[in-house]
Amino acid sequence: MELVASASDDSQRKVYEHLFQTYSDDNSLIVPSEDDWLLASKILYWLTQARRRVSGGKLSRHDPGQSQRMVLDALITASAQCCKVAVVTDNWKDFKLIQRFCNVKVLKAAEFFKS
Repeated sequence: MELVASASDDSQRKVYEHLFQTYSDDNSLIVPSEDDWLLASKILYWLTQARRRVSGGKLSRHDPGQSQRMVLDALITASAQCCKVAVVTDNWKDFKLIQRFCNVKVLKAAEFFKS
């Protein structure tokens, strides 16, 4: 969902849709379960509580779109934990925050795809 939503143009969106279909057909597509949604909700709660503690009880506003991205990132992380796979990402900062509450390996995409 995050890749398709952030596609730069229609051709890139179609590439992502093709990948979705390919991985869906061979059963290697990770689809969030009800438990993943619940864990993602807990992660978001814990992140909010941590922000509140750091700021002395008052929450500052996120940048536009940040809340939605964090929801998706928490869901990706919860699903990865359930399937016992690593998350490979360019969004290192957010996933490292989430990793504090979810036992999943997070890898930098630039290092993972280096060779």
